Amino acid sequence: MTPPAAASGADCLIVVPTYNEADSLRSIIARIRVAVPDADILIVDDASPDGTGAIADELAAADRRVSVLHRAGKDGLGSAYLAGFAVAADRGYARAVEIDADGSHDPAELPAMLTIAHTSGADLVIGSRWVPGGSVVNWPWFRRAISRAGNSYARRMLGSRIKDITAGFRVYRVAALSSIDRAHVSSQGYCFQVELAWRVEQSGGVVREHPIAFVERASGRSKMHAGIVAEALGRVTVWGIASRGGRRRLTGWDP
Repeated sequence: MTPPAAASGADCLIVVPTYNEADSLRSIIARIRVAVPDADILIVDDASPDGTGAIADELAAADRRVSVLHRAGKDGLGSAYLAGFAVAADRGYARAVEIDADGSHDPAELPAMLTIAHTSGADLVIGSRWVPGGSVVNWPWFRRAISRAGNSYARRMLGSRIKDITAGFRVYRVAALSSIDRAHVSSQGYCFQVELAWRVEQSGGVVREHPIAFVERASGRSKMHAGIVAEALGRVTVWGIASRGGRRRLTGWDP
């Protein structure tokens, strides 16, 4: 079900996908509201069995700038974001933001990221862990190594200049997203982030990176698992080989 059109006049829609985030949702929405009080927020809930959807409805009832998109079941992070981006396009927002519901991304960085987006004309601004000034907090060494290695491999295979192409804290220009054939974007998790950033970059879009501190979630369970990493490695390899063979199509390409 698509939420009703916002009447706030905001030009930015912050998309917050949720699945079993009952412990963290109220906090992250409150932090977003403090950081960017003039933005609208869309919570995309995949029928969370822990009551997250009901909490989202409570937040929406108390704040006209918050709306909820309830989906029938768990359909993946990438699909949730694409659903949110479609709402942003339909409602005429200029920018759409990706942010995790678990508090790993600090909403206090959003004013700086949105300023970069507006002043530089960037199609994509990434909250980056792996540029000077960026960092990760409470990660073991092996997870740092996996993230750095994954980013390095994706850059080499895809010919990308983005330092943190797997990052999930982003500001997109909605017009740039609308130029991508979302029907052909089927990857999830890390791979979804890689795919969209690469499509924007390869289409000639302007990409900027802003240093952030990524903080490992303090409550709940991470959605990351070995299958997501394997998907990313496999797809990036196929995309890289295909692009070098001249078979890549910037729009509607599905490997």
